Amino acid sequence: MNENYHKSIHRIKRITESAKRRAEVYSGLAKIDDSGTARSLGALQRAPSPGKKLQKIGWIVFWIPEPTGITNAIGAPMILGGKYLDRVYNSSTIADVGHHTKSTIGSIRDFKDAVN
Repeated sequence: MNENYHKSIHRIKRITESAKRRAEVYSGLAKIDDSGTARSLGALQRAPSPGKKLQKIGWIVFWIPEPTGITNAIGAPMILGGKYLDRVYNSSTIADVGHHTKSTIGSIRDFKDAVN
């Protein structure tokens, strides 16, 4: 009977510690009220993607009907340059960061479970 009390007390202590950790995380998030941080997160949310824009403009120029074919000579390099910029330029958004964070946490959890 004493053992059951010890188990339930231990479980309550774990729940209390978890609640304290969560409260610390939430209070830490609330402290991020800096205008510089807000500006950085806003810039990350509205990250420009010059490669995609260049590709779109290239396709539009490429499909303009014209007898001399100059627009084709201009549009094709714009499309290829846009694809190159799309590979090189980091056009991540907050959603991408969240997806990568979730996958990282999942892999850490899998590793932790494998070690235990």
